[in-house]
Amino acid sequence: MLKLLKHMSPKEWLMALISTAFVAVNVYLELRLPDFMSEITTTIMTEGSRMSDIWRSGGKMLLCAGGSIAASIIVGYFAARIAAAFSMRLRFTVFSKVQSFSLGEINKFSTPSLITRSTNDINQVQMLIAMGLQVMIKAPIMAVWAVLKISGKGYEWTMATGGFILFLLLLITGISLLIIPRFKRIQEMTDSINRVTRENLTGLRVVRAYNAEGYQQRKFDLANRELTSLHLFTSRTTALLFPCMSLVMNGLTLSVYWIGATLIEGAGMADKLVLFSNMVVFSQYAMQVVISFVMLTMIFIMIPRVLVSAKRINEVLETPASVTDGSDFYISTSGLGEVEFKNVSFKYPNAEDYVIRNISFKAHQGETVAFIGSTGSGKSTIINLIPRFYDVSEGQVMVDGIDVRSYPLKQLREKLGYIPQRSVLFTGSVASNVAYGDSGRGESSLEDIKRAAYIAQASDFVETLPEGYDAPISQGGTNVSGGQKQRLSIARAICREPEIFIFDDSFSALDFKTDKNLRKAIKSELSGTTCLIVAQRIGTVRDADRIIVLEEGNLVGSGRHEELMQDCEVYREIALSQLSEEELANG
Repeated sequence: MLKLLKHMSPKEWLMALISTAFVAVNVYLELRLPDFMSEITTTIMTEGSRMSDIWRSGGKMLLCAGGSIAASIIVGYFAARIAAAFSMRLRFTVFSKVQSFSLGEINKFSTPSLITRSTNDINQVQMLIAMGLQVMIKAPIMAVWAVLKISGKGYEWTMATGGFILFLLLLITGISLLIIPRFKRIQEMTDSINRVTRENLTGLRVVRAYNAEGYQQRKFDLANRELTSLHLFTSRTTALLFPCMSLVMNGLTLSVYWIGATLIEGAGMADKLVLFSNMVVFSQYAMQVVISFVMLTMIFIMIPRVLVSAKRINEVLETPASVTDGSDFYISTSGLGEVEFKNVSFKYPNAEDYVIRNISFKAHQGETVAFIGSTGSGKSTIINLIPRFYDVSEGQVMVDGIDVRSYPLKQLREKLGYIPQRSVLFTGSVASNVAYGDSGRGESSLEDIKRAAYIAQASDFVETLPEGYDAPISQGGTNVSGGQKQRLSIARAICREPEIFIFDDSFSALDFKTDKNLRKAIKSELSGTTCLIVAQRIGTVRDADRIIVLEEGNLVGSGRHEELMQDCEVYREIALSQLSEEELANG
């Protein structure tokens, strides 16, 4: 938890100091109330006292109570401001850190866990800071101050108070030891609930198509029941504190008056009034001590869960990003789209086997290089190394003659137009999705957006929409078809005017005619741009300047379609599995 506090700004530390000063004022005024009560009691029992004396003491008591309330309100205001500002900064810090992660770190934590850490865990920390500034600082000050004020009132009362407080401390310690391990499990089960819910919502069509609602309900019920049982255990255990608190408060009050009655009975007439006044004051101060421990107990209930949340947040913040900016601030390049792999091998983090081995090829400016191979042969892995979603295990990936690890990430990715296997659209409009991101060339105009949509073969359906390019796109693009999503994703890449296009099986949802027209439009309209295409269909790759054939992570063939049909058995098998020899011969 202390590690997280370094994210507090100097202004917030200043506010915390001011808040602490007002806490001290609040405690002082509250602890003055029993003194005025003692004055009123003494005045009433003193013969010849006047009503004005009682009113004077009562007025001072009211002023102290009002001042205490005002100080408490100010402390609450500062605590809320500090907690809200701190949690806002912490959320942004966690989000920024996650933004810097490679796919390896994302997979390590999992998406549902990162969502929980960015929301639920930070909320726990925020609640502790908001309450801590009001309670955690106030309770110790009040307890110590109250003990000092009553220490000379009678050792019998002091010993009785100490015994009850010792009982409370032992109870709190025992309960904390029981519930702390469970709180870590609660956060893990919250991750699990998020995962099951997310899978169910994103895969809703499949769930319904396969009549798997019952199966999903059972998965959710299993996680929900475990989370509920953990919550019940911790809630029932901590619930023991409150009747024990009531027992301590009532028992201490009874003890103070019983001890006081015994002392008064055995005292002389001159001492009875002093003892009675001390008893009234002591009972008030003793209650203040117990209330302080009650407030601390509320914090102790929260602390175990917050410590788990803080640890989970720190795990994210302290995880080093494996993909970082290159050492050079800016690189001047002249190749404008040349990509080269030099003896590249790659294996995923903590994996034993290599996914690709000793891959070497070169794509010159304006060339189209296609990758084909069976599922799992490493096609997508190869192109994911270019934008540095992962870094190579061995060898070098060069863009314009410079190792990609030397580039600032922003500059490297400005050169690329990346279209992933799974088309991703964001909530907004058609225009905002096509013009998405920063290409380093300023904002895209409507003409740029229309040109990109035209080349991507998306203008025909976009312009039939009632709102045209202002037509809304729902989250995930669920209100457009798979082919339309792919075309809009391709238009987004074209709108960036990149030097290198990376198509990761991005034509799979397109019909053959649209596929052919799109590649033809790219060739004619963007002739100087290098294209790297991953595809499963022979029709998509056969016109490429070079086709690279992969098999189990190894490069087994490289050349044009006609050459590979003669020299590469793997390519020939793939081709003949899709088209007849006559169709292949006729193109």
